[in-house]
Amino acid sequence: MKRALSLVLIAALFAGINAGLYVTITRRLKNNFSGANQLRMVDVGRFLPHNEESDLARVNSSFHLEPGDDLPVLDGAAALVPVYASVIDNCYPEGTVTFEGGVFDDDNKYGENFAEDSVMQYQNTIRGFTAVVDGRTDLFFTAHPSAEQMQYAQEQGVELVMVPVGMEAFVFFVNTDNPVDGLTSDEIRAIYRNGITNWSQVGGPDRMINPVTRISGSGSQTMMERFMDGDMLDRRHPLAIFGGAIGYSFRYYLTGLVGNDNVKMLSVDGVYPDAENIRNGSYPLTTYFYVVYRADNTNPNVTRIVDWLLSPEGQEMIEQSGYVGVPDLNT
Repeated sequence: MKRALSLVLIAALFAGINAGLYVTITRRLKNNFSGANQLRMVDVGRFLPHNEESDLARVNSSFHLEPGDDLPVLDGAAALVPVYASVIDNCYPEGTVTFEGGVFDDDNKYGENFAEDSVMQYQNTIRGFTAVVDGRTDLFFTAHPSAEQMQYAQEQGVELVMVPVGMEAFVFFVNTDNPVDGLTSDEIRAIYRNGITNWSQVGGPDRMINPVTRISGSGSQTMMERFMDGDMLDRRHPLAIFGGAIGYSFRYYLTGLVGNDNVKMLSVDGVYPDAENIRNGSYPLTTYFYVVYRADNTNPNVTRIVDWLLSPEGQEMIEQSGYVGVPDLNT
């Protein structure tokens, strides 16, 4: 009898533990849309110049650099790999993109495999911006640099030239299972200031919001800090990781580069971030992207490339790459 009673008590104990786990964890995780912040790495191997299988924009360029020319080294943010790789593909001679060991390495996530003498580098925003300031890169393709990055240039006594060559949208995204399709700018700011903490407050389910941030110095984080006027949360609620995530990035990075089918972009202030709404200016978070170079760079091909990017051929290449050209140049 005692043994039977003990078994019943043990069974009840385990049932209680399971019920507690369901209430505290499983129920919170169920349909919680947490995959929204899981962006993949850019597959640089898709954008190697002078490779017929690469996903690059190819135009009938009238501008060509020759093997004996002083060839500028190009680098850029992950989101802009298709742009500067297409410049090389259209304008540079073959054989100028080189790799350590002679071949591209599929593990080349941060440019480690590009040889030192390669005209194409891939150091991403933080390291790549430092490289252009230090003179190791000639042209750097990026969103607007952060205040800290501009301060670094000033401390080094380097004057930079920043030329807008295209447009992109700064977007917010959630998991496709999240029924919320749009937010206002004020709602987004409230989420990232802990003023709105549950999706039910913006027409969604009764789920905590998990506001995901990006690494400091990245292009998307710099843009977010500007959007938030420098006033955003520095810590999340400890249980927010069990809620439905919201993240941010640039449109083409999300849709064309990492191709995450599990997320969807949100309308902001009632406007969806498609190419037409970027072009006509109705999407409120539209921004330029730039090519940056040192003002004291004496290589004449640096300004020749910039001029070509602003030409009809260069703007066509930018549009074919999946971005939007500079409107004033396309009218």
